[in-house]
Amino acid sequence: MTDARDSDAIAHNVQSVLHSIRRAADRVGRRSDTIRLIAVTKSVSVSGIRHAIAAGVRLFGENRLQEAIPKIASFGPEAGLSWHFIGRLQRRKVRSVVGAFAMIHSVDSLELAAEVNRRAEEAGACQEILLEVNIGGESSKAGFSLPAVVDALPVLDSMSHLSVKGLMAVPPPTLEAESARPYFRRLSELARSLSHANLRRIRMDELSMGMSNDYEVAVEEGATFVRVGSAIFGPRAL
Repeated sequence: MTDARDSDAIAHNVQSVLHSIRRAADRVGRRSDTIRLIAVTKSVSVSGIRHAIAAGVRLFGENRLQEAIPKIASFGPEAGLSWHFIGRLQRRKVRSVVGAFAMIHSVDSLELAAEVNRRAEEAGACQEILLEVNIGGESSKAGFSLPAVVDALPVLDSMSHLSVKGLMAVPPPTLEAESARPYFRRLSELARSLSHANLRRIRMDELSMGMSNDYEVAVEEGATFVRVGSAIFGPRAL
């Protein structure tokens, strides 16, 4: 992904996305301040991130650990930024991710959850996570199936160094944003049903869904996080 050429372009894009989020929220009677914009910085330079910060963005999402760590190190805690890990997470990299990111969006199996819990315990931390759901049942994608996520909840509830906050999903690719709506609605309905489970620690308050091409539809269907990259920073370089 390439950066937009100057701070004015990124600032304009950020305000355009925020306006679209507010407009989508208004259409369905939601409060727009319950929806948070994650600026996805895959392949975006530190300079581009600084432009987004100047435009008011404080929440950033990274897909790749090796790319994320030096970027995070470029900004001190005084910057007041929050970094979320949104990409596929390999178990051997969990130790480096735990604690470095405020939230992990892509916990896609009980085995990975157990490793995150173990590493968080070692670090004396409680790691916030979302459970990734394979909402379209695609064989090419990771994530809990709908039945599997229901079965996993009691086990996850016993992992004392995890704080499960909700669900994440990436729907099957579609040409039109509207075609993603049934998948977003299904995830929202799943979260509502799971919120009634008899669990002590697990919450279903957060829904991470919607990207540059379909985030307005996701907001209409209940997203609390939208993950937007190209609509802010420009198209990804081929």
